Amino acid sequence: MTHPFATLSPARVVAAIESLGFWLPGEPFALNSYENRVYLLYDDEGQRWVAKFYRPERWSDEQIQEEHDFLAELSGEGVAVAAPWRDEAGRSLHHVEGFRLALFPHLPGQAPELENPAHLFALGELIGAVHAVGERGEFRHRVRLDLDGMVREAQARVLATPWLERRQRQAYERISDALHDELAAYAWSLRQTIRTQGDCHIGNLLGRDDNFALVDFDDSLMAPAVQDVWMFLTAEHEAEWQMQLSEVLEGYEQHREFDRRELTLIEPLRTLRLMRHSAWLVARWQDPAFPLAFPWVADSGYWEGHIRQLEQQRQALERAPRWLAE
Repeated sequence: MTHPFATLSPARVVAAIESLGFWLPGEPFALNSYENRVYLLYDDEGQRWVAKFYRPERWSDEQIQEEHDFLAELSGEGVAVAAPWRDEAGRSLHHVEGFRLALFPHLPGQAPELENPAHLFALGELIGAVHAVGERGEFRHRVRLDLDGMVREAQARVLATPWLERRQRQAYERISDALHDELAAYAWSLRQTIRTQGDCHIGNLLGRDDNFALVDFDDSLMAPAVQDVWMFLTAEHEAEWQMQLSEVLEGYEQHREFDRRELTLIEPLRTLRLMRHSAWLVARWQDPAFPLAFPWVADSGYWEGHIRQLEQQRQALERAPRWLAE
């Protein structure tokens, strides 16, 4: 079957955007995005926009609208995010040419440097501002971060692929079962979850000097606050790690207190991310963009390395740095 995105030609992209009342003097430029199709464009007044065509059947309209409404709420509170454009009827999610489309103002900038204390403070301050708004309400349609369910879902997707050799399949099942059992000790209550951006890596943070904005809330969900913090803490040595943590939390707590007990969730969340990434590649393989971008996924060598990585992560869970519990 032809994948829906295969029909999204440049002419169709232009027609969809212009049907919303825009006029484009040039052709949109495709940005590096795999989950959705995202384009940079200029309107006739020279303003730059980012057009997002949502992947069919991934999110419901209600889930996408919650993403948009959260962004509007954040923007209304002065938080540096890109809230979607709304038409005269107040609609931010548009159904055009068989696709669901949203337009966002383009936010220029570069990714932060995680070795720079000033950048770390600014990132913490930004995430703290997001969470101060995020804790005021909850998502009713978007998902909650669920270690148990998401690990099992990732495991099932990987085990269904034909690319693992018999020995690899047995090894993957063994290590993924072991990780599932390890993660059972880290469950959290619903009261510990707030609205978060959900995928807070440095590619989703753009700015200059010490001013950054947070973009791409496509994975926003209910989760513990540390979900939007842990990927900033990249240092391997305790002194450097403590420096990163200190700067991030000092900025964060300009807006909201951070519960240090959530730091024990860092390795469980890293484990979940590793497992879900491989499962995501498997799940999206029918999208023509994925075999072109990730051809090595169909190679047994990739799965050999992934299993080894999960074994190392199991050891990391067992020897979580002592300072995380302090």
